[in-house]
Amino acid sequence: MTLSHLDEAGRARMVDVGAKDVTARVAVAEGRVLMSAAAFDEVERGSARKGDVIGAAELAGVMAAKRTSELIPLCHQIALDRVTVVGELMPDWPGVRVVATVAATARTGVEMEALVAVSVGCLTVYDMVKAVDRDMRIEAIRVLEKSGGARGTWRASGPLDTSAREVVS
Repeated sequence: MTLSHLDEAGRARMVDVGAKDVTARVAVAEGRVLMSAAAFDEVERGSARKGDVIGAAELAGVMAAKRTSELIPLCHQIALDRVTVVGELMPDWPGVRVVATVAATARTGVEMEALVAVSVGCLTVYDMVKAVDRDMRIEAIRVLEKSGGARGTWRASGPLDTSAREVVS
């Protein structure tokens, strides 16, 4: 298998998607911020010094998805039809789960936009709570599923925790 972002000489290149069909594309990604019980308490009570942690993370994720091509070299600019970012309190961890659903009608997928949305959402949680817990961990950022394009639907192997995932119709 060859890497699509390398030319015959091994140089990085932007993939030519001009001949691909325009199709409805959707990607769902997730990530986690694990934190101390004290930090989780601040987030749950809404008493973090910087304000509404979940709301800020959700908004930051949406804003980031729209700027993916500026952040990731060789990504195409894509007009996004919809970006939804959901932050969910997970008391059993304790922490916050961030899930992003991105949709577009385009010639290329939106996995990178979903991953960027989740990453920046998680980073925003970290930034807003770091005064309480500098030992937080951001982890498990991954694509859960994608659909559209020539290859159709793909889902991550293993069980999916869909409690915060928007239903894709």
